[in-house]
Amino acid sequence: MRARSIRGTGAVAAAASLAVAASACSAPGDGKDAGGAKDSAVVGIAYEPDTLSPLLGYGKDGNSKIFDGLLTHDADMKLKPALAAALPKVGDDGKTYTFKLREGVKFSDGKPFTSKDVVFTYETILDKKTNNAAKTELDAVKDVEAKGDDTVVFHLKYPYAPFAERTVLPIAPEHIAGKQDVNTGEFTTKPVGTGPYKLVKWSKGEKLTFRANPGYWGGAPKVKNFTMAIIKDDDIRATRLDAGELDGAILPPNLAAKYKNDGDKKSYAAQTFDYRVVTLPTGNKVAGDTAVRRALDTGVDRKAMVESILDGAGKEAYGPVPTDSPWFTKGTERKHDLAAAKKILDKAGWKPGKDGIREKDGVKATFPLWYLTGDKLRQDHALAYASDAKKLGIKVEVQAGTWEVIEPRMPKDAVLAGGGSPADPDFDQYTLLKSSLAGDGFNNMAHYDNPKVDKALDEARESGDHAERQAAYDTIQRELVKNPGYTFLTHIDHLYVVDKRFGDLTTQTEPHDHGLASGPWWNVEDWQPKQ
Repeated sequence: MRARSIRGTGAVAAAASLAVAASACSAPGDGKDAGGAKDSAVVGIAYEPDTLSPLLGYGKDGNSKIFDGLLTHDADMKLKPALAAALPKVGDDGKTYTFKLREGVKFSDGKPFTSKDVVFTYETILDKKTNNAAKTELDAVKDVEAKGDDTVVFHLKYPYAPFAERTVLPIAPEHIAGKQDVNTGEFTTKPVGTGPYKLVKWSKGEKLTFRANPGYWGGAPKVKNFTMAIIKDDDIRATRLDAGELDGAILPPNLAAKYKNDGDKKSYAAQTFDYRVVTLPTGNKVAGDTAVRRALDTGVDRKAMVESILDGAGKEAYGPVPTDSPWFTKGTERKHDLAAAKKILDKAGWKPGKDGIREKDGVKATFPLWYLTGDKLRQDHALAYASDAKKLGIKVEVQAGTWEVIEPRMPKDAVLAGGGSPADPDFDQYTLLKSSLAGDGFNNMAHYDNPKVDKALDEARESGDHAERQAAYDTIQRELVKNPGYTFLTHIDHLYVVDKRFGDLTTQTEPHDHGLASGPWWNVEDWQPKQ
């Protein structure tokens, strides 16, 4: 799943919900941004964004480097003011949010930031012509009103409980973005914001180069030059970290393990809502069969995946909500039980053939499962899933490809995908499960269609009462036991390795999207590198 939804995932998400466009492997740069410079940092990430425009979903969950939202998150994921001078005043039984704006803020081109830019940003995102797959997260917004240059009032259709979380969304300058085509204009690759960094260059498939914004309202960053090297292959990322070309990188567990006792580097593990999941498309005669779905849900060995693939850096997943979240519905855990899984298939008429592969009504129990080329975690999950399926008499054909290859196959073929959002269950589950979003880019990749789930998603979204919302999400999680359109496998911790010269760093609870906006560099503007 990708940044716009559950692909490999924020979703730009909604971007998401649900990781991102495939990118070519390359060296971090031309030598000018090599790791080790006192006021510079070069980090290796696995994916790059589809766009750098917040109007199309970039940075919707915060930490965009180039932009700021009205609010932002601290290390504990608590909301705090950014472009707003204070947290919003909420009125009209949760249907109005009033923000007083911070004084003296300017965009990096020197032009002042005002309430008109806030109104422009939200109205543009909600415009039907704007290609932003995350706009459903703003469905509650009735209108946005500017009162003078320093006050903004959001009027909601209903008391959308997590609305304040949506105001971390980056604000775009009307005087630039408003004069271009929102979907294809230059702003999508050469943005201007109020954030701590200015984009120097985006070399697609290679790197994103940033320079500190000397006029940043929060103070000029000490790390003057910041580069994100886009290296999709895990092994190559580790090799370049060893070679000193990178100051930090995100790595899978098996590659991160060797740095635990490194004298020059420090390892960080970030807790996440990030899950790995197999989509079971309704349009596939085998993967879309309820009995097959239930058998796979019972027959996969999640614990073994956590231990062998993640080296214990994660937990078993039974749905989009982690088991240690207060939103998780107790009793929806699925015990690994091969015998029970086989009985489900036997009862439904899926009988073993001479080759051991089950058949029903002339249809063999086989389907393809795609994963993103170069992503070792997805590859390992896909192979383990296929191995477990084989024990049930189901043949899963594992194949690798780029998103360009995978996307057109999603209505019929299974995909090893990812997703997860810590802020609120609505942000991930709505785009993951809502039937009306099936076929909308990377939203609802399985084309899942369950009227009870649709109803509960709407009830949870439109209620301001926590107990009512909890009951609705309980319903959704129980329905996913009865008819799992996805096989959730693991929730994974994100592992990072960073040069110790940057001191003791912090991580946040992270969404599916990682490396770009998350990781120890979520607040690189606050780093104090040792001289």
